[in-house]
Amino acid sequence: MITLALSKGRIFEETLPLLKAAGIEVTEDPEKSRKLILPTNRDDVRVVLVRATDVPTYVQYGGADLGVAGRDVLLEHGGQGLYQPLDLRIARCRMSVAARADFDYAAAVRQGSRLRVATKYTTVARQHFADKGVHVDLIKLYGSMELAPLTGLADAIVDLVSTGSTLKANHLVEVEQIMEISSRLVVNQAALKLKREPIRRLIDVFSNAIVQG
Repeated sequence: MITLALSKGRIFEETLPLLKAAGIEVTEDPEKSRKLILPTNRDDVRVVLVRATDVPTYVQYGGADLGVAGRDVLLEHGGQGLYQPLDLRIARCRMSVAARADFDYAAAVRQGSRLRVATKYTTVARQHFADKGVHVDLIKLYGSMELAPLTGLADAIVDLVSTGSTLKANHLVEVEQIMEISSRLVVNQAALKLKREPIRRLIDVFSNAIVQG
């Protein structure tokens, strides 16, 4: 049995065509089913639904043989014990710094001001600002990041940006791009040895589907 860890939403939807290329189809809709383990058309493959941030942990500790996780999640996790053979080029977005439209971020950085930055990506944010020599106090939040500058909790945020429409709706502007984000295939290293052939076949099919796509 091969167990694949996925998170609901965009990653799940954009992984389906890759699975189809491998002859695997999930037979239940995660939005309509309450099940957390979904069957596929193959007896030897199943999908487990977990939070996006938990995918690397499930794969690392053997709760799943392989999974799909965003680069943002993997950087925060640290990637320990994971083989990352493929950038699947799905669920693309970017990680950026954003601030209120009336806040002069560039001037604050230039003047060496100490900034308060709200984010759930504390590892990435800490490294980014350290590399720039900017002093920051990081405030960890888990959601509604855009509220932080609007309420005075923070001067800026570090968050994922796709279209930028959420920022615009909340009178925030993207002031700096940190990195491009996409989702990657991650594999449990022990599973790669014990189930080498079926996992290698999946990796090869995914790789070919990306090239053709």
